[in-house]
Parts: sequence; C-alpha cells; structure tokens
Amino acid sequence: MIIGVPKEIKDKENRVGLVPGGVMALVKHGHKVYVETKAGAGIGISDKDYEDAGGMILKTADEVFEKAEMIVKVKEPIRADLDRLHDGQILYTYLHLAPELELTKELMEKNVTAIAYETIQLEDGSLPLLVPMSEVAGRMATQVGARYLQKDQGGKGVLLSGVPGVPRARVTIIGAGTAGTNAAQIARGMGAEVTMLDVNMNRLQYLDDIWGNSVNTVYSNPVNLYDAVANCDLLIGTVLLPGAKAPKLVTREMVKAMGEGSVAVDVAIDQGGCFETSRPTSHSDPIYTEENITHYCVTNMPGAVARTSTFALTNRTLAHAVKLATLGFKEAVKSDKALYHGVNVYNGKVAYKPVADDLGLPYEAVKL
Repeated sequence: MIIGVPKEIKDKENRVGLVPGGVMALVKHGHKVYVETKAGAGIGISDKDYEDAGGMILKTADEVFEKAEMIVKVKEPIRADLDRLHDGQILYTYLHLAPELELTKELMEKNVTAIAYETIQLEDGSLPLLVPMSEVAGRMATQVGARYLQKDQGGKGVLLSGVPGVPRARVTIIGAGTAGTNAAQIARGMGAEVTMLDVNMNRLQYLDDIWGNSVNTVYSNPVNLYDAVANCDLLIGTVLLPGAKAPKLVTREMVKAMGEGSVAVDVAIDQGGCFETSRPTSHSDPIYTEENITHYCVTNMPGAVARTSTFALTNRTLAHAVKLATLGFKEAVKSDKALYHGVNVYNGKVAYKPVADDLGLPYEAVKL
C-alpha cells in the first residue's frame, strides 16, 4: 500500500502522523511511504531522517494526498486537507466527529474511509489509541491551570502547593479515567488539595486504595458536583463517552459559583466540552473569560508538547497502520474487532452509531 504522511496544518500543530521508526516498519512490510517535506521539522525530525528510514519526501501536500491510498495524520482534516482527500482513500487519524456535522458530511460525500484513533476500542472497553494523548492532556491540564492561576495571567494569584502557613490551592477533577488520573497525579505532585469525581465506584475505590488521603474521591451527583466546582480554584473536566459528545455536566450556574480568577480547563473540548460555558480555542488564542472565570479549551492540547506526543502516539497507532496496509481495509477490520470500532465513515455512510446519533445522521454498520 502507498501511505502518505502530510504536514499538520492546524494552528501550531507540530505533531506528525509517523516518526521515522514507524516509516521504517511500514517499509519493511513492503509498503511505500511518502512524507511531505518538513512534516517533522517542528519536533526536530528532518527529511533526511525519514529518507534514512526508507521514506520518500515529496514537496507538497497535494502530491502526498494524490499518491497515497492511506493518509496517516494526527488531527482531523481542515479545509485544505478536505479538498485534497479523494474517493476511496483511507484516512487514519483523530477525528472527534460527534460535534462536527459539516466535517462528517464532507467525509461522507467524498466517500472517504475514515478511521478514528479515539474509537478503536478493545473488548474491555479501553481505548488504546486515545490513552497516550489523554495522558499528555491530563498532565498538561494541571500544568496549564497552575499557570493561569497566576495573577500576571489574570488568575487569583494562587500557588498550587501553597507555602507553610498558607492553604494549598483546591483542584477539582471531573472524571477519573486516564486524563483525570494523570491530571490528579501532577496536581498531587505539585502539592494541591485534589478532589476527583466520577460515577464509577470501582474506579474511585481503586484510586482511594493507591493514593489514600492525598486525593479526595467523591461520587458524582448534582449536589456533590456543585459543591466541588464552587469551592475549587482550578477545575479540570475530563469526561469521556467513547466517540459521543461529552455531556455538559458543569452548568453555567456552577461556573458562576466559582471565585473570580479561578481557572477551568476543559480537556473534553474535542468532543464538545463538558462545561456549559466551554467553546473551542487554539494555541494562538488559548483562553477567554466567562462568568469571571478563565477558560482554557484548546482542542489540540498535546500539540504544545509535540515531540513527546508524537512519539507516544506512534507507539500506539503503528500496529493498526501496519495491519491496514498489509491486509487491506476489509481484511484488517474483519480480523480486528478493535479496529472495526474505529471505522466512523465508510461507503458514504456514518458507520459509528454514537456519531450518527449525536449528529442526527443515518447509521449503517460496516458490512464485510
């Protein structure tokens, strides 16, 4: 198969779909890999690095898209990418289609086979290709929140750890999955007072067992949620429903109850966000103030630490890329149930039910 790796064009997105090791693995399996020139320049990977791995460098994205049977990316296609996609092409990337009606319709109209990293799901319900970016985004959420709590950044002027004789900052994390746990890990390490909410009691019990009294674990119901939000300095939302829009658990009234200069970081913004006051932002313009609260809702948070993120991502995505290239789409998804769940658009139809339901589009399962 011919695989194309274009340069990412989303705002300040320096990640790249494959590192040289991934290119080498595909080439060793007998495939051709075309890489757009300077695709990895933002994270210190040169064209020569890709050539040494067996890849071939092309000067433009147009050439990469034209030649490739499968495009391997990081983020969903935006206008220029969409114009380049063509009939029957496989698109393998993060898509987050549930809040993106127009993007989904265009992928359908172009008859693109769109496979979303975030919905590739194992039988135990885990999302292995989402894990690395959830780890990064969770850790970043605390780091970013700590920064915007500084007075010079418009915040309360609160240090997460406090100092002897002065209380620690209060961090509330909604969702105890991968992103939430990683956010809590950094918040604990920085010395904050951490409260985590979730509806999964088994998960809360596990975290209570491993962390003890260093984290307050609270069952998420409307009363507990309101109290935890109203009394925090930093609010981090990490709620996830695989492939579907995130529920708006934090209402405007809850946000209003937070003290002026508090910070809200919505890690769930890729799926529409879990705060009623959330709206997507970019790395160029990352924050806004709503109800006197600083909101950080960047849709590609891990792009800020692009080198770490790219290598972590390729570690997870490569095996499925090799399978798709070697077996072809139909045989690959027939032999791999997890990969089957990743198919969001196929044959001009939405093939992932949560996306179809959220967008009000017809659903048609992949028939092999």
